[in-house]
Amino acid sequence: MKSAGTAAAAGGEAVESGRVAPRGLTALLTTAMAFSMMQLFLLGALGPRLVDALGVSPTLLGLTTTVGFGTAAVLSPAGGRIVDRVGPRRALVALLAVSGAALGLAGAAPGPALLLVAVALGGLPQALANPATNKAILAAVPAPRRGAVTGTKQSGVQLGAFAAGLPLAAAAGPLGWRGAVWVASAAALGAALWAWRALPADPPAKAGPALRAPAAPDGPVPWLAGFSLFLGAGIASVNTYLALFGARRLGMGPTVAGALVAVLGLAGIAGRVGWSRAATPGRAPWLPGLLAGGAVGAAALLVLAVRVEPLVWPAAVAVGVFAVSGNAVSMVLVLQRSAPGRAGQDSALVAAGFFAGFAVGPPLFGLLAERGRYGEGWALVAGEFAVAGAVAVLWAVRDRRTGRGAAT
Repeated sequence: MKSAGTAAAAGGEAVESGRVAPRGLTALLTTAMAFSMMQLFLLGALGPRLVDALGVSPTLLGLTTTVGFGTAAVLSPAGGRIVDRVGPRRALVALLAVSGAALGLAGAAPGPALLLVAVALGGLPQALANPATNKAILAAVPAPRRGAVTGTKQSGVQLGAFAAGLPLAAAAGPLGWRGAVWVASAAALGAALWAWRALPADPPAKAGPALRAPAAPDGPVPWLAGFSLFLGAGIASVNTYLALFGARRLGMGPTVAGALVAVLGLAGIAGRVGWSRAATPGRAPWLPGLLAGGAVGAAALLVLAVRVEPLVWPAAVAVGVFAVSGNAVSMVLVLQRSAPGRAGQDSALVAAGFFAGFAVGPPLFGLLAERGRYGEGWALVAGEFAVAGAVAVLWAVRDRRTGRGAAT
């Protein structure tokens, strides 16, 4: 039976001999992913209240997503190098602590300006999340189980969406929206303490540039980054405006509208876990295109929901099962295809594409939402998902022709 060190080395990441992963590693990584994006999910779920309390316009609500994910996209390449250098434990503790600080600052914001500063600060945890959690998986999880663990920890993002859309949005009733945000802040700081105590110490941080294999010129990372760019643009628009669509166009109360985000989150958890388990090396290259096709159907349901209101619920489920799951499968592909020592950087580059999409999508949608043209906004989302699918299928065909998929 292989030791933990041998199993990890086989996956391309060197770890200290005899190092044993903590029992709750999967739960901790899932929690870290949840808090890395909790702030923006919470702002989306609380959108109807923020519009009234702080005078935030629909366009400015979209700008919060642009600022957060724009910062994450810019920081992601450096974040990947930092994680490769300092190790997953330090990176995970830092991302949870900064998440708590950003949430606390958002809860204290007297107006839109400081809210945008808090959202920008929240870009750092997003930049660290995928590289740090993927690095931890390669260091501690045997190769046959990595797909399942990756899907579970990626579902943490949707766990954050569920928490923002149901319990925290409901808590905003008795506690106020600031109280709900501060509860999330305290929980993130508690998770940082958990990571510090539960994870084994990292090796000493490397003082100089780490030696690593060069990126494969014909590898999947540029294609996955392009796929993630358009996928992220569509998902971010749904995350940011679904609750506002329910409240402003469909006449739902704030709590019921927030529940739409929770439903999307629950469906995303199931989708990410299920599709990541299905992403075997031979099958995984074809799944992003398949999921993007399902996402186009989900966006079409949102278009129809403008006139047939009950369709908004199956639409939210379909976005979670198909669109949201695409990012998890992308990360499984990164772990399957990364060269030794490049897991952090490759994860960060794909995540940078995803975050760039999150930065671009909501402002475009916001221009339409400002005029109440939600049907056209959801059609735009369908177009973004369709482009993501085209990129994914082109890469899968190319990958099959070169024979890389069969050799992996």
